[in-house]
Amino acid sequence: MHERSSVTELAAILRHDLDRYSPGEKLPSSRALIDRHQVSPVTVSRAIAALAAEGLVVSRPGSGVFKAATRTVAATEPRDVSWQEVALSAEPSPGPDRRADATGVLTSLAVQPPEVIDLNSGYLHPSLQPERALAAALARAGRRPGAWGRPPVEGLTELREWFAREIGGPDGTLHASDVLITAGGQGALSTALRSLVNPGAPILIESPGYPGTLAAARAAGLRPVPVPVDRDGVRPELLAEAFAASGARAFVCQPLFHNPTGAVLAADRRAEVLRIARAAGAFVVEDDFARMLVHADAPSPAAPLAADDPDGVVVHVRSLTKITSASLRVGALTARGPAFERLRAVQAVDSFFVSRPLQETALELVGAPAWARQLRTVSAALAERRHTAATALAQHLPALLPDPLPLGGYHLWLRLPDGTDDRELAAAARREGVALTPGRPYFPAEAPAPHLRLSYGAAPHPTALTEGITRLARALPQA
Repeated sequence: MHERSSVTELAAILRHDLDRYSPGEKLPSSRALIDRHQVSPVTVSRAIAALAAEGLVVSRPGSGVFKAATRTVAATEPRDVSWQEVALSAEPSPGPDRRADATGVLTSLAVQPPEVIDLNSGYLHPSLQPERALAAALARAGRRPGAWGRPPVEGLTELREWFAREIGGPDGTLHASDVLITAGGQGALSTALRSLVNPGAPILIESPGYPGTLAAARAAGLRPVPVPVDRDGVRPELLAEAFAASGARAFVCQPLFHNPTGAVLAADRRAEVLRIARAAGAFVVEDDFARMLVHADAPSPAAPLAADDPDGVVVHVRSLTKITSASLRVGALTARGPAFERLRAVQAVDSFFVSRPLQETALELVGAPAWARQLRTVSAALAERRHTAATALAQHLPALLPDPLPLGGYHLWLRLPDGTDDRELAAAARREGVALTPGRPYFPAEAPAPHLRLSYGAAPHPTALTEGITRLARALPQA
């Protein structure tokens, strides 16, 4: 049994057993729990910690673990928080609406119960995460001299150098001085949007596009303007029209294995996108989230747009989170000129800097032999899962099978029959025991057609994908 599920199950057992204990009564020793439940010492320790966090037990070093005293809650009238409606909405003068709609983000972050097959999450299943390598990197990082000292605001020089090589290539023009270490990709996006665009101004966003970009833009008081995407990425002629019509000064895009469509920006469009942005005096924010999620059977992807950008048009976003763990929130922004200083200032005001132990851990990880193994392992696993998902769709829901299949990333964009309510279908699939993402939150404006996003990276194993798609077929009335 996987360690995480063992912890959850043992905590549930102990939580139930606590009904037999009086407040202050001592629980069995760790050794007794290990023997009784046939689990590891780590599992016992984590389960006890979970109960302590809930206030159910008290751990006393050297004495043991005891049932906590019963807490009494005074019977009081519900608190009146209605004043907050005025405080959060009233403006002394007209200004941009900064209410964040995090529906799409929170949907992708939802943790599914064990009985539900997760085809929703944007993170790899724990079996694909380098947990041992991360643990070893964290241990080594903790032993580094000055590991708990204050890092430079821009980030550790060695880590900035690594990102510069990864993004610009070993012989590229990017340098460590062009790199700002961030708290993951989402933090980088938020910093970029608030740094480059003034509140109330328009910003061009791919349609469909990543809901996290939409949420960050709206939270910054920006006005998202959709630019349609087809199978070859953003359409340059519509991008030029959107710049001309809106006067926007930034465009956010995912040129490689776009979320949610999986599209790769065509070779003949790459230079055109940069030319159009440069002519508009605008930035291109390149969200390169899937660079490390290339499948084993895919050709080598084109270099990032930032690798060939002498004019400083591109602000590049890169993160280690997707290929490792949701909790390794280490990423990078690259920019040149005054844009870099603006990014640096905004991040410093928001959070000062990224935790040094986390940066040291990332540096240890990418410098270890386990790093190359992780890239190969995930590359092969995602290719296998893509094939399994495509085979299951071809068997049970052939009309939904995308063409072409993306050779990177971890998701498929399913075009539903006209008239289907994607949210109702997602809810029906959830009742069948499979979680998928409705397509509507991916559109900055009205959705032209119903879709579902199927993520195959978070499923516990490939066979679960087949079962999940079988359950989806049961939920789809037309199937």
